[in-house]
Amino acid sequence: MVLTLLAAAGYFIGWPHRAEQAGAERASENRDQNPVAVAVAPVTQGDMPIYLNGLGTVTPLRTVTLHSRVDGELIRVAFSEGQQVKQGEVLAEIDPRAFQVQLQQAQGQLLHDEALLKNAEIDLERYRMLLEQDSIAAQQTATQEALVKQYRGTVEVDRAQVANAEIQLSYTKITAPLSGRAGLRLVDQGNLVHVNDANGLVVVTQLQPISVLFTLPEDSVQAVMRRWHVAGTLPVEAYDRAGRQKLADGKLLALDNQIDPATGTFKLKAQFENTDKALFPNQFVNIKMKLDNWPSATLVPTAAIQQGATGSFVYVVKDDNTVTVSAVKLGPGLAETVAVLEGLAPGQKVVVDGADKLREGSRVKVIPADGAPVANDRTMHRRDPA
Repeated sequence: MVLTLLAAAGYFIGWPHRAEQAGAERASENRDQNPVAVAVAPVTQGDMPIYLNGLGTVTPLRTVTLHSRVDGELIRVAFSEGQQVKQGEVLAEIDPRAFQVQLQQAQGQLLHDEALLKNAEIDLERYRMLLEQDSIAAQQTATQEALVKQYRGTVEVDRAQVANAEIQLSYTKITAPLSGRAGLRLVDQGNLVHVNDANGLVVVTQLQPISVLFTLPEDSVQAVMRRWHVAGTLPVEAYDRAGRQKLADGKLLALDNQIDPATGTFKLKAQFENTDKALFPNQFVNIKMKLDNWPSATLVPTAAIQQGATGSFVYVVKDDNTVTVSAVKLGPGLAETVAVLEGLAPGQKVVVDGADKLREGSRVKVIPADGAPVANDRTMHRRDPA
């Protein structure tokens, strides 16, 4: 009797645990029997461009700070701040009157000395005729020849003085040395400007074409050098800070001659025509440089790639609507597509949505990729198949 009561008590005490275990087994069986809704995409074959990505800064090819080359009053400012100016265009003018007077003085002195020279040359011709007639001493003729040479030297000095005065006068009109955008005005009209002023009048920056200085890891230097020597040029694309909007297309212009040991990178310079002026000096940009093109690559959507303890893998949908785990070796990627070096073949189907509920051998129900979401919490790229 006592043994019977103990057995009955043990049965009722263990019953909740057995019931819980049985419920879990039934739930597991139901999960195995109910297919998981997933979206799939085919494995394709095509060309995969290989890009190198770097960070760059937009750098003008030429930036000039305009300074006055003569002292005087700034009587006219002929540009607007931010204006697009052309090479040779007058941007400012300094009071020219003092320099015009200097030019007139130099021209007057030149006329005076030219008259003396001409008179001395006439006398020299007369002395030579008289010397032939043995009417004057040879010494007098030689002295006159020396005087003519003296006047010729004086005239040459006068002509140089005139040229210098003309140059000084031309400096009163300050012109743009290049085509570009004028910055903010640094001196207002009416101020006295000097040759040794530190700030200058305005800064003019060339925008078309424009360059970008960017860096790449030192591991890429050999590949870039080989490709650059073969192709002669490499296409370069500039993107905004977020890396989403392409701003301009250009080409590689130059490579630095050394690697920076502090950062382990080397510098490159690309040039862009910048016809729409999308690039602005000192702007931060993301650079994509096309290094090569990989033909006939095996391509899959990036969303299909999962990450586990053993590395990258994908879920491949078989003909019987079950999935199998396939480890993959990844190659270069571009946008939403990545190349697979090993583990997949063109024509296979891989899961791109709903992989968070899958495991080896799970049954699936394929739905359109643009259909209703199959999971509230997309934990793709972080699930281990085990």
